[in-house]
Amino acid sequence: MLEKALWIRNPYDIGTVSPEFRKKISLRTRVKKATLLASAMGAYNIYVNGKKVGNSVLTPGFTSFDNRVLYAEYDVTDLLTEKTVLSILCGDGWARHNFGFTKRIFTSHVSAIAALMIEYENGETDVIYTDETWEVYTSHILFSALYHGETVDKTVEIKLIGNAQADDSPHPALHKQTTFVTEQERIAVKEIIRTPKGELVLDFGQNIAGYVEVKVCGNRGKQIVLSHAEVLDKDGNFYTENMRSARNLCTYVLSGTEDVFKPTFSFQGFRYVRIDECPENITSESFTAVVIHTDMKRIGSFVCGNADLNKLYSNIIWGQKGNFVDIPTDCPQRDERLGWTGDAQVFCRTAAMNFDVEAFFDKWLTDMALEQREDGAIYRFVPFVGWWNGNISSGWSDAAVICPWEVYNAYGNKEFLRKYYPMMKKWVDYVHSAGEEEFLWLGDNHYGDWLALDAGEGKYLGATQRDLIAGAYFYYSASLLAKAEEALGIDNSKTLLLAKNVKNAFREAFMKDGMPVIYPKHDGLSTSRPVKAVTQTSLSLILHFGLFEENEREALTDALCDLIRQSGGAMTTGFLGTPYILHALSDNGRINEAYDLLLRKQAPSWLFSVTKGATTIWEHWDGIKEDGSFWSADMNSFNHYAYGCVFDWMFANVGGIKVLDGGAGYERISICPKPDPRLGFAECGIKTRRGDLYVKWSIEENATRYELDIPCGTKAFLSLPGGKTAELSHGKYIFIE
Repeated sequence: MLEKALWIRNPYDIGTVSPEFRKKISLRTRVKKATLLASAMGAYNIYVNGKKVGNSVLTPGFTSFDNRVLYAEYDVTDLLTEKTVLSILCGDGWARHNFGFTKRIFTSHVSAIAALMIEYENGETDVIYTDETWEVYTSHILFSALYHGETVDKTVEIKLIGNAQADDSPHPALHKQTTFVTEQERIAVKEIIRTPKGELVLDFGQNIAGYVEVKVCGNRGKQIVLSHAEVLDKDGNFYTENMRSARNLCTYVLSGTEDVFKPTFSFQGFRYVRIDECPENITSESFTAVVIHTDMKRIGSFVCGNADLNKLYSNIIWGQKGNFVDIPTDCPQRDERLGWTGDAQVFCRTAAMNFDVEAFFDKWLTDMALEQREDGAIYRFVPFVGWWNGNISSGWSDAAVICPWEVYNAYGNKEFLRKYYPMMKKWVDYVHSAGEEEFLWLGDNHYGDWLALDAGEGKYLGATQRDLIAGAYFYYSASLLAKAEEALGIDNSKTLLLAKNVKNAFREAFMKDGMPVIYPKHDGLSTSRPVKAVTQTSLSLILHFGLFEENEREALTDALCDLIRQSGGAMTTGFLGTPYILHALSDNGRINEAYDLLLRKQAPSWLFSVTKGATTIWEHWDGIKEDGSFWSADMNSFNHYAYGCVFDWMFANVGGIKVLDGGAGYERISICPKPDPRLGFAECGIKTRRGDLYVKWSIEENATRYELDIPCGTKAFLSLPGGKTAELSHGKYIFIE
C-alpha cells in the first residue's frame, strides 16, 4: 500500500518542536477490517482519535538509513469511529539526531509516510494515504534528542501551521519491521538521598535503560527538571562526567491539572535521578522508572548457593536488557550508544542463552549485510555513522561470522545461517586479501585487546600484539565458516585448507618452541604502549582457538596459570581475552583455577563490581577503584555488557551444558557439570526450541546429587566428575556420585 503514499514534511521549519500530522476521516459504513502501515525518517507515534496505536516506543528504531527504513503494520479496526482523526507525532529519533562520534545526521528534516486500508462489511474499500491534504500542528514536545532528553510544556498553545508538503528528497527503501522496543518493567523509588552537596536524588536501585514517568498535580507553569546518572561519586554526590556531552535532561512544564510526563522520543541510561526543580507537594510516589528494551522472550535461568555469583548473573541480565534497545549498543547512557560489533560478538552466545534473540540479531545482521562493502569489509559498528580514523578491526568486524554462527548454533535454524552465509564468506575473503601476507592480517589499525590491564595504568590498548590477535581471529572465523558450510551442505574443502594455511602461518609468525613470540614486522598503528608476546590474552586465544599442537598444550596452560599467579591471582585481559580465559583454563584441566578467577572479589574481577554495589556490568574492570575514585571520565560506562560474556562459561561448566558440533539447536549436547563446593548447589536451565532443558547439582554430606531434564528430540551425552557416563534421551534423571 505504501507505494502510493507520499512522504510528507512540515511546510516550513519549526525548529526543535515535534510536529504532528493529522488527517480527518469519515467512514462510509460498518468496518470489517482496518490496516495501517506507517514509518518515519525520525521517530513516530501514531494515534487514532487520541489513542496511541501499538505498544512500541522509539519506532521505527535505528537501522541502516543509507539502505532502508522500517515500516510497521497495525490492526486499527477497533479504534475507528464514524468521524476519525488519524495523527502521526514525530521526533528526531536516530535518523535526525547528531549521532555518534561524527555527529552524523541521516536526514535534514523529519518526514512521515502512512497508508490506511479500510475494508467495509459490504465489500467496498477505502485507502487513505499521506499527502498534501494532511494538516500539520505543533505539539507540547518542544525539544527531544536521544542523548540530551526531552522538554514538554503543557502550557503552550497547539497551532495549525498549514498543510503538509510532499517530501521529494531521496528516501531509503521500506522494509517491514519485525522487532519492537517496548516498555517492559516499572520500578519504584528505592531511596531518597540528600547528597553532601545538598542535591535531592532518587535512587531506583537498578541501573536501566528507559526513562522516568512522573505523575503530578501542580500549579500551571511550574517545572519539573530531572537529571540522570548511573553512579554517585566517592563522596556520595551526583556524578555525570562519564556521560560526556550527553545531557540526559528532562524538563516538564505543568498544565495545572493532573499531568503524566515521560519522554516520547528519548531515553536515558541511569540508576539515580536528581530533582533539579519540582513543585513543593511532589513525593517519591510520583516517580516511576520505566524499563525499555527490544521485546524478547526470556529463556535462560541460573541460580546457585553463592549470593555474589547470583548477583553477577542478575547484572548480566540487566546489562543485556539495557543494551538491547533495538540494536546491541555498547552502553545506553553517554553520547555513543552505537552497535559496536566487538561487544556483540563476544556476548552473542550468552545473549542467546538468556533470551530468544534470533529476531533481534536478524534485524541487526541484515543491516550489517547491507553495509558490507563490495570488498567484504565490515565496519566497527552497525549501523555505520562514520569514523575519523579507520573503520575495520579484527575481533570487531569478525562479528560478521561469529554472530550468525552463534545464533544458528543456539536455535538450529539453517535458513538463518543460509541467509548470512554470503556475508560470512565475503568477510573471510576480505581478511584473506588484507595486508601483505596471504595468510596473516598485518599492520592495520585494530583495537586489539581493548581495555586490557597489562599495558599499564590509563592505557586503552592492551599489551598483546594486535597482529597476533588478528591472525588468531582470522583462523577462528575461517574455522567457523567451514563449520557453516558443512551445516549447509556446501563443499568446505577450500575453507578447511585456508584455515590450515592460516594456522601454519600464524604458528610460523607468532610461535616459537610452542610459545607465543613477537612478530617484528608490524603491530598496526604505532603507540607508546608496551607490546608483549606472552600475555594472558595471547595464551587464551591460542588455547581456545586451537592454534597449538597437542604436545604444547600443557606448557601453554602452565604459562597461563603462571601469568595469573604473577598478577596476584587476577586477570589482566580486555575485551578479546576475557571471553576465553576461563575456557582456556577449564578445557585444559584447570577448572579450580577457572573457578578462582570467577569467584575472585578483589579488583580486577567480575565480583569486584558486585562488591561495589553494581547492578549491571561495567565497561572497565576498575571503573570505580578500591578508594572510590573513577578510572576515567572519558570512557567509563557502568552498563556495558561485554564482560557479561562470562555466563557462557558458567552455562557450559557450572551447568555443564554444551551444544556439540553438528547438534545446533540443542539436538546433540554434552552434560558435564563441574561442581565446586564454594557454590554448594547450582541450577541452570534454558527453554530450547525442543523444550525445557534443566541441570541441577547439589553437594550433600558424602555425595553430589544431579538432577536432569532432557527435552524431546535432544540426545545428551552425560559425563560426571565421578566417572559416570551415559547417553540420555528425553526424560527426567537423577544421579548420585
